[in-house]
Amino acid sequence: MKDSKAILEMARDTIRSEAEAIGHLSAQVDEGFAQTVGAILASPGRVVISGIGKSAIIASKIVATLNSTGTPAIFMHAADAIHGDLGTIQQDDVVICISKSGNTPEIKMLVPLIKQGGNLLIGMTGERESYLAEQADHVLHTYVEKEACPNNLAPTTSTTAQMVVGDALAICLLKLRGFSSSDFARYHPGGTLGKKLYLRVADIIPQNLVPRVQPDTPVKDAILEISEKMLGVTAVLDGERIVGIITDGDIRRMLNKYDNIGDLRAADIMSRNPKTVDAEVLAVKALKQMRENDISQLLATENGAYAGVVHIHNLIKEGIL
Repeated sequence: MKDSKAILEMARDTIRSEAEAIGHLSAQVDEGFAQTVGAILASPGRVVISGIGKSAIIASKIVATLNSTGTPAIFMHAADAIHGDLGTIQQDDVVICISKSGNTPEIKMLVPLIKQGGNLLIGMTGERESYLAEQADHVLHTYVEKEACPNNLAPTTSTTAQMVVGDALAICLLKLRGFSSSDFARYHPGGTLGKKLYLRVADIIPQNLVPRVQPDTPVKDAILEISEKMLGVTAVLDGERIVGIITDGDIRRMLNKYDNIGDLRAADIMSRNPKTVDAEVLAVKALKQMRENDISQLLATENGAYAGVVHIHNLIKEGIL
């Protein structure tokens, strides 16, 4: 077995080779790409993407990216299409066929059937003079000089190029549709990504108790309130108006400063003008505010009134941090 240094150099050579090929792709983006984007935007149907072999795997990935960014898409395997799945294609659908050579037998059988149905055909191929390129209404060029495979056989750089062009297509469509982060949240409601896009402070604060004291509350009672509500903090309220905050840090500073705390009130040790966050703010923005101010909790407000506490532990639990 080769040593670690040789293995790492092989890996770096592969990455450099693919990076160089991808760098050349921008020169291949031409009017056919722009026409493809325009056709998809204008179409009332879906984007049906097909391929064979490794290109089929890339087709499936591009379909997933389009669906998650606002462009309805569906995958159709080229081999299955000519054995009964051709009915997947509906009248208004735009069809994209992916093939490095553009000359595979399955593609040659599939293309005439797509044309016969009257659907717009987009060819994504690395060969400009291939059967697919000649038959397609528009062409997405994905030519690469060679594969990263030392035998120039295993689809590596070529499939990377297909994926990059697919991403470029999806991002252009996303931007032209005005697809926002709110739209993205509707398509990704689950997991950490979804929570970052939709979870609000208001969704979190009901998980916590609501610590509160008045300015004239004895310090001993304020300490009990902090301990009982288990958030390391209490709001100091004048009615429903926040006038201060007492944290564990304020308690430690008090103990260092005073020998006798029996006569102290909440107002004597509280920090004034505490950091607050509106309950309608996204939880991820609350996290940003905590980081910027080097604090671990924020007092939340609803319509200007105290509503509760959001703690950094809540954000960890929800997977935001």
